Amino acid sequence: MSDDLYASAGVDTAAGDRAVDLMKKAVTATHGPEVIGGFGGFAGLFDASRLAGMRRPLLATSTDGVGTKVAIAQAIDKHDTIGQDLVGMVVDDIIVVGAEPMFMTDYIACGRVVPERIAAIVKGIADACAATGTALTGGETAEHPGLLGPDDYDVAGAVTGVVDADRLLGAERVVDGDVVIALAASGLHSNGYSLVRRIIADAGIDYGAHADDFGRSWGEALLEPTRLYTGELVRVLRRPELDGAVHAFSHVTGGGIAANLARVLPRGSWVELDRSLWSPLPVFRVLTDLAGASLESVEGTWNLGIGMFAIVEAERADAVLAACRAEGHEGWIAGRVSTAERSLDGFAQGDKGVDGGAVRLVGAYAE
Repeated sequence: MSDDLYASAGVDTAAGDRAVDLMKKAVTATHGPEVIGGFGGFAGLFDASRLAGMRRPLLATSTDGVGTKVAIAQAIDKHDTIGQDLVGMVVDDIIVVGAEPMFMTDYIACGRVVPERIAAIVKGIADACAATGTALTGGETAEHPGLLGPDDYDVAGAVTGVVDADRLLGAERVVDGDVVIALAASGLHSNGYSLVRRIIADAGIDYGAHADDFGRSWGEALLEPTRLYTGELVRVLRRPELDGAVHAFSHVTGGGIAANLARVLPRGSWVELDRSLWSPLPVFRVLTDLAGASLESVEGTWNLGIGMFAIVEAERADAVLAACRAEGHEGWIAGRVSTAERSLDGFAQGDKGVDGGAVRLVGAYAE
């Protein structure tokens, strides 16, 4: 009787149970021997014995969502890539400090549980967790009728990782003469979608319509999943010949190119990034053309084709770049850190409350 009464309020517990059954295989596939207690408990348990072998283990954590990119997934009823976006947003934040991910939890709020939809989202999360060496140890799907529309949902997640204190990466390691390596993005990743959606709406474009520039629908092109970096960068950091070569990473997310790089530079240092060294991906050119805007005007909003920076020792920069390419990440040397005195007018200086270095972009983009 109580379930029937709850259903009359818009909450379908049977659908929730069905969603759990559908996602179970994908979630448990991320579990190694460190995950204790299996699937479905009130709390996820992770054996942290590995920390005992570290001199001074530091736990790293990050939490985030996917933002309004989910609105495009809902518009074309395609939900199998949003999970990868979520993992990329949180896991690729902790590799910035050199931390290896251990486990992640997720949270999905929806207006109505559609088991197949929830399972598709969670499978995307689980597959991306597996690709980055992260155990998906728990999650929650909450049905919020009356607060969210029947087909509305939002996703969020949190990851925990670990790094030994003497291997911590960051601005403290960056020195004059270090080389900045840019690693290519797959597309927009998961930032600036409020602007994307505004441009598409102003142009009167239907997300389901075919986009000649992309050879698929507008929605499918704009849902190109976020590139994952962590699994490969962990392997780069573990290479004996590159021990200590990487001084910092920067994940290019909200705030754009210059501000995110400035966050991981020491105060008093600066970098100029030469635009001519790369050509922004077609999706950025198409969107700015639709908006009647320049690529330069959106550098503080979109990544324009750079998803991650590595700041590395100059003598081993070529070796680090070669290792990244061997792991499947295209990259290029984009600039060099300097502490020489100069005017910093026109530079982005720090971001998100961090009093870091200064960065600006110069020149024109390659065609």
